[in-house]
Amino acid sequence: MQIDSLTAVDVHVHIEVDRHGHFSLDDELIEASAKYFRAGHDRTPTLEQIADTYRGLNMAAVVFTVDASTASGHAAISSEEIATQAAAHADVLIPFGSVDPLRGPAAVAQARSLVRDYGVKGFKFHPTMQGFAPNDQAFYPLWEEIESLGVPALFHTGQTGIGAGLPGGRGLKLRLSDPMLVDDVAADFPALTVILAHPSVPWASSSISIATHKSNVYIDLSGWSPKYFPADLVRAANSYLQDKVLFGTDYPLLTPERWLRDFEALDFKPAAKAKILKANAVKVLGLA
Repeated sequence: MQIDSLTAVDVHVHIEVDRHGHFSLDDELIEASAKYFRAGHDRTPTLEQIADTYRGLNMAAVVFTVDASTASGHAAISSEEIATQAAAHADVLIPFGSVDPLRGPAAVAQARSLVRDYGVKGFKFHPTMQGFAPNDQAFYPLWEEIESLGVPALFHTGQTGIGAGLPGGRGLKLRLSDPMLVDDVAADFPALTVILAHPSVPWASSSISIATHKSNVYIDLSGWSPKYFPADLVRAANSYLQDKVLFGTDYPLLTPERWLRDFEALDFKPAAKAKILKANAVKVLGLA
């Protein structure tokens, strides 16, 4: 990957369908999330199509799925397969793994294998979808393993488009994605790099506080058009948190073109913009 030639690094891109035509979500959840995000484009591009999209934009993308097989009863897309496919597009794709925390020791072993045998550069967790509280001591062996592997853990925080608008939100519990639960993890594993995904609404102030307080915590700006960012987050990202904030889209739910267009309208300082779009991700992901 030629880092110097890239204009940006998107740290939050979902793989929603595998090469066998298996989707990461059932039809009802895919349709509900597309409606929530008003996605007027292909909701489920393949990994190869994502690589072509980001290559055309001269950007790199962190790609992953979410393994929520225990909580959802829906078989996950293989993180091993994502990593193998991404290796053929190493000029633009950076693979993260996903393991199901509810699988206990098997999840720990899989995390170790994904890094050592498949070369993933980090892990994605979605507490609401996966049905677990990050600060539950039952999952601490997993955080200990990821910390020892020296790769970041990215946690979904705040509300989610998955289940949005459905009766009971399909049973998905938003409280599991309160970033204060991840604050416990960051405190107890200080060598673990933690990324709080999204502006964390309705807990945006909590994420700002956590990233300010803990040197190992970062925030990605995915999942929301920048024009809807909380004002406190914009001020922080443009000043004292400019070294702790990362560009992310949540593609294919939100396109990079739309995100960047709305970001330009916020009048960020050039130095802060350069850090958010690329420099911070290069540091956090060890791409230099």
